[in-house]
Amino acid sequence: MTAHTNKTVKVKSFYLLMVLFLCVKVHAQRPFEFNNTAVGPGTKQHFTITISDKDTSTFIPVTVFHGRQAGPVLGITAGVHGYEYAPILAGQRLIQEIDPNQLNGTIILVQVANVGSFLGRSPYLNPLDGKNLNRSFPGDANGTLTERIAHFISEKIIPRCNYFVDVHSGDAPEDLMPYAAYYQHDEKSEISAKGRAMAEHMGFDHVIVFKTTESNYMKAGQPSLYCSAQAFKHGIPAADIECGRLGMIESKFVEKIVTGLGSLLHHLEMTGGTPIPPKGTLYVEERAYISSSHTGFFYPLKSSGDYVEKGMRIGYFTDFFNQTIEDIYTTSSGIILYMLGTPPVNKGETLIAIGKIE
Repeated sequence: MTAHTNKTVKVKSFYLLMVLFLCVKVHAQRPFEFNNTAVGPGTKQHFTITISDKDTSTFIPVTVFHGRQAGPVLGITAGVHGYEYAPILAGQRLIQEIDPNQLNGTIILVQVANVGSFLGRSPYLNPLDGKNLNRSFPGDANGTLTERIAHFISEKIIPRCNYFVDVHSGDAPEDLMPYAAYYQHDEKSEISAKGRAMAEHMGFDHVIVFKTTESNYMKAGQPSLYCSAQAFKHGIPAADIECGRLGMIESKFVEKIVTGLGSLLHHLEMTGGTPIPPKGTLYVEERAYISSSHTGFFYPLKSSGDYVEKGMRIGYFTDFFNQTIEDIYTTSSGIILYMLGTPPVNKGETLIAIGKIE
């Protein structure tokens, strides 16, 4: 081999090494910045976000899992209603079960969005200010504590995400059947389709379609109200999970949430594995509601997940002296998505939601 040939081989080898180096550098995962902290590839970091007003304070526990390899950012919120325990306990499981070394992309997990409600054992409302977090989005940086929580999630978490899931269950009085849901809007067809695929691959038998084309909360200048609606309104595919009932802790529902989110990670190619296929999924595009016309006691004769026919007797009211006031009959046929499962009832409250199966 001549000196000229040897030099040529060395030059080619040098350039080959440079190309390989640049390729690795281009595809290498960078740290993920959150709350002024860099989360390194293949690591997870816990954050305690303090939310304060002039009178009191609360906090939001957040864990960021930053994968070894590049990929999308998925936001997951639990505990928007702090009495809904199945999602919160599923979040605790995920802290231990998600391995950032085996993750493509990043997960921002809010374990308990509404700590005041959780610690105060308060259904629906945050006892620190009496407001419903899931009616407070996009929030207000200068508002009450609940409004400030909504503002932090709206400004610091949702905009960082490529996909978003809000996880709920039946609150203290709600007998609820498990289902997934997604947002649909005629002018957001691509985002709607991605949300539908998310809901379909989480392993639930029923998928609810939130039709939002005519919804006031999707209009510019109007508050989005709901956590996942805030994401969808701003161009992020969004899905919901509802799994668990009556504020109870039932391991089968915690497990179903964990399994469903794991399948979603497979679907988004954030982890290896095959997602649960949407085989035999039933879709609910229309819902009918019956509200209470009395204050007193409600006695249900059916349960969530039951199929009912129009005109079927499903419960009755009594007064405080156990005198029957009125029988309740269904106004449409379908499946009971949720119904009031405890005796107290106030006039105007929703008694039952019936899904019309497509």
